[in-house]
Amino acid sequence: MDYRNMNDVYYIRVDKGEEIIGKLLEVCKNEGIKSGIFTGIGGCSKAEIQTFDPGRGCFDTETIEGMLELINITGNIFSEDDRLFHHAHALFSYKVGSEHKMAGGHIKSITVLYTAEIELRPVIGGMIGRKHDAETGTGFWSFK
Repeated sequence: MDYRNMNDVYYIRVDKGEEIIGKLLEVCKNEGIKSGIFTGIGGCSKAEIQTFDPGRGCFDTETIEGMLELINITGNIFSEDDRLFHHAHALFSYKVGSEHKMAGGHIKSITVLYTAEIELRPVIGGMIGRKHDAETGTGFWSFK
């Protein structure tokens, strides 16, 4: 991984074999970023995609592998009790035989095959936290 801060925006290159979410959280820890938003593209080899089941109050996870074009990852970083968390969704295209397929959803992890290029925009002048919603069993933004 390599990254640069230019005009309060971090440009992050995640390299082959590295996991995107972990590297984003590493940059945030190193730079003292408590909350922010990010987006990116890349070529990946493995993704753990989750779908929340509100009836059961938990996520179902599916793993896809192969040459995965990361069409887009969008998400946010937030802090709670001095710990960093992420909430991200992504969309991938890939081939099964001669057919093009797509898969997407909530992201648990993504492993890079070639490279991923991520833009991280820290929140300036405030902070985004998380508050628990008992009805859905999930969390929503809380502004501080």
